[in-house]
Amino acid sequence: MLARFGLTNWRQNIIYIGFAVIFLVFAATLHDKGFLNPNNLLNIFRQTAMIAVMAIAMTFVLSSGEIDLSVGAVAGLASVTTAMAIDIGGPLFGVGAGILTGVVVGVCNGLLTTRIGIPSFLTTLAMMGVAKGVAMWISDTAAVPIISSGYAWVFGGGSVGIVPVLLIWMAILGVIGHVVLRKTTFGRQVLATGGGETAARYSGIDTRAIKFRVLIISSMAAALAGMLYAGRLQSGRFQLGEGDELSVIAAAVLGGTSLFGGYGTVIGTIVGALMIGLINNGLILMGLEFSQQLIARGGIIILAVALSQKRT
Repeated sequence: MLARFGLTNWRQNIIYIGFAVIFLVFAATLHDKGFLNPNNLLNIFRQTAMIAVMAIAMTFVLSSGEIDLSVGAVAGLASVTTAMAIDIGGPLFGVGAGILTGVVVGVCNGLLTTRIGIPSFLTTLAMMGVAKGVAMWISDTAAVPIISSGYAWVFGGGSVGIVPVLLIWMAILGVIGHVVLRKTTFGRQVLATGGGETAARYSGIDTRAIKFRVLIISSMAAALAGMLYAGRLQSGRFQLGEGDELSVIAAAVLGGTSLFGGYGTVIGTIVGALMIGLINNGLILMGLEFSQQLIARGGIIILAVALSQKRT
């Protein structure tokens, strides 16, 4: 009877059920505080977009059996290098500098993990400190302003009608990530590598190359998030992205991606990121103290992860 109505797979859809329930609860209890105001709902997307961008790439990293703790610091570093490069050579030079920042960090993470053999947890934890230190050093811990209105519009500050550019970035990358993970050979190899590295290697998959690539993808996505932060705030700051690595990993895991590799879902990850943004926004509108927000947010995330991750 349960199978007839599709209820045996409810755990696989818990993130969507949880998102709907939380949204309805906040809508019912906070309607008089502007929760359903279109501007407030669009702000949730704006505040969530950078987390979602990094979480999409993190889905590939986790699915391959690795982890990247450096994404938040890389976002901050990329925002600084982009802002400084724009000041020197204009927007295109700034975009190139931001992308190059992600590539360089990703290559370092990839080489240390796949060639030297250092676990990605330790590699990216160390890179977190290096990236933040470099960002503080080259910026002298000061914000670097961006005066290019064109860059600010494209990378975070603009809107197409009522649709924020940040939402468009998130949607485009979400579609690309979903198609690559589900419909391409590379995506299948990522899942196979995380599901059983030895078996994948015997089947002809270069697992080291797969892990190398996903770590580069993760750093490039973090750099793009930093560029979006810089565009939205019209400045590069080393603090941007600070602590985001925990929200990024939580978003992916909330969406159903396995911490142990072998399974990932980009759509679930995006919903997980939106769910975190929804919770943050609702708790703020409820007027809770920051300490109470941390407790409530942590409890909700733990419950959701416990339900979504318990699968065969």
